[in-house]
Amino acid sequence: MAKPNYSFEKRQRELAKKKKKDEKDAKKRAEREAARPDADPAATGSDTAAE
Repeated sequence: MAKPNYSFEKRQRELAKKKKKDEKDAKKRAEREAARPDADPAATGSDTAAE
């Protein structure tokens, strides 16, 4: 019988968590941007460059 590869399984779980978190963050960011329609894109671009 084959030996289970726990390292591979753990890495797959970590990647799934990261993907889910990134999707959640992107959704939150999109909602935040939609909530501020009066903000001009030039101002938001300079904010991200400072980080």
